[in-house]
Amino acid sequence: MTPIRVLLAEDHSVVREGLRLLLDMQPDIRVVGEAVTGQEAVVLAQQLHPDVAVMDIAMPDLDGIQATERIRRLSPETRVLILTMHASDAYFFSAVDAGASGYILKRAASEELIHAVRAVARGEAFFYPEVARKLLNGYLARTRTGPQVGPPGYQELSEQERKVLFLIVQGRSTSRIAEELVISVSTVQTHRAHILEKLGLGNTIDLVRYAIRHGLIEP
Repeated sequence: MTPIRVLLAEDHSVVREGLRLLLDMQPDIRVVGEAVTGQEAVVLAQQLHPDVAVMDIAMPDLDGIQATERIRRLSPETRVLILTMHASDAYFFSAVDAGASGYILKRAASEELIHAVRAVARGEAFFYPEVARKLLNGYLARTRTGPQVGPPGYQELSEQERKVLFLIVQGRSTSRIAEELVISVSTVQTHRAHILEKLGLGNTIDLVRYAIRHGLIEP
């Protein structure tokens, strides 16, 4: 198995060293670079092309959100997982707009961080539970009271595809969606491919932005 190559961007040395030890203990994850400023993270991402960049928001030179936007533009194969102490909606939606595929808080358990790195590396979205609940509540409120026409392409989705879309936006893994809808993993993958095709999107995080920007869920 090819290990997940990770770039750590964290200006506090104690935190960064702890993260490196935690991730390097995993047989399927390897830390390939460390950055102490946002600008250094951008440069290393261009040089190393890691699978995942674990990025703090409060970084010198260039903050983590600005660095995320540049990394996604200059090294598009690198997915960014925001790891921060900031739990505010404003930071979360700014990070998603910048191209982040995941958002997790530093107070999260070690196992949750490892799960988040693996999920983001697979091309999935991963959000800490409080955000997932807000997305759920916003989606339900919107579907109950919002317009029936929906955003471009939405009406072309089947009822099952809309359920899959909703669960993807919540950050559910493919296997978890299969369990919740009592369908096979391959069926979930097929639904996901059809959703992206019908909506003209490229990947999961594009789907999250689509849901936010078109009001299926509300910041």
